[in-house]
Amino acid sequence: MSTPLKLFWYAREANFGDALSGIVTAFASGRDVVHADPKSAEVFAVGSILQIVRRTHPEGRAGGDRPWVWGSGTLKPIRLDFVPHVRFAALRGPITESLLGVDVNGVYGDPGLLVADALGDRPEREDRVGLVPHLAHVDGPEVAALLKADPRLKLIDVRQDAATVCREIGACAHVLSSSLHGLVVADAYGVPNTWLDPAGIHKSPRLKFYDYAAGIGRALPRPLSFADVPEHLPRLPETAPSYADGIAAAKAGLLDAFPAELRRERAA
Repeated sequence: MSTPLKLFWYAREANFGDALSGIVTAFASGRDVVHADPKSAEVFAVGSILQIVRRTHPEGRAGGDRPWVWGSGTLKPIRLDFVPHVRFAALRGPITESLLGVDVNGVYGDPGLLVADALGDRPEREDRVGLVPHLAHVDGPEVAALLKADPRLKLIDVRQDAATVCREIGACAHVLSSSLHGLVVADAYGVPNTWLDPAGIHKSPRLKFYDYAAGIGRALPRPLSFADVPEHLPRLPETAPSYADGIAAAKAGLLDAFPAELRRERAA
C-alpha cells in the first residue's frame, strides 16, 4: 500500500484554489496526499507558491533530497538561490519559467486544469452566469451590487469546499471571475469565461493570469471591470473556448510530466 504523498499547499485561508492542489495531485499520482510543511514536502503544485519554496530552500536539504515543483507559479521576480535545490517537472506558464531562468521543455499549465477529470462527474449545465470573485473581492460592495441587479448571476463563494466550488462552476453557462482558479476550473469544464479586473488582490495582480494564459495559448484581453459587467451580460459567449486544444495539450503534458518516483508504488 502506498504511503501518502507529502504535498504543500497554502492553507492559511479558506480558498478553493489552494485546496485544488490535493485533489489533482492525488489524481495524477494515484496516491493519497497529506498537507506537509514546505521544508518536508515532496512536491509543490497548484498556486503562486514559489516565493514560499524560495524562502524555505535557500540551501539544500540534509541528505541532498530535492522536492519537485509541478505546475506552480510566481507572482513576481524572486531571488533564484533556491533553484538548484528543487526539481522542476512543469510550471504554470512561460513567464514563470523565464523569471526562474529554467527550462521545463514547454510543459506548462496550472494543475487545476485536471480537476474535472479528478472529480469524475460532470454537472448538468444550467442557464446561469457564475460570479467567482477573488477572496479579496467576495464581500465587497461591487459584488453585492451586481448580485442585486441581475438575478441570473450566481455567487460562487471561493471559501466553500473545493469540490463544491468546482461543480458549481462546471454547471454554469458562463463564468465571470477575478479569481485565477475561477478561470482555470471553468477551462477544465469547458465553460466559457471572462476575466474580471483583479485589482487589489496582490501587488502585481495580473502577472499570474498572463502566465497561465500564455501556457495554454489563450489570448487574454484586458479584464472587465465589475462596473462594466451589466453592460456585457447580454452578449457573453456560451460556446466552448476556442483554445480547447491548448487546454487538452496542457492537461496531457502535466500528467506525462508528473514525477515517476512520486506515482503510486506498484507491488513487486
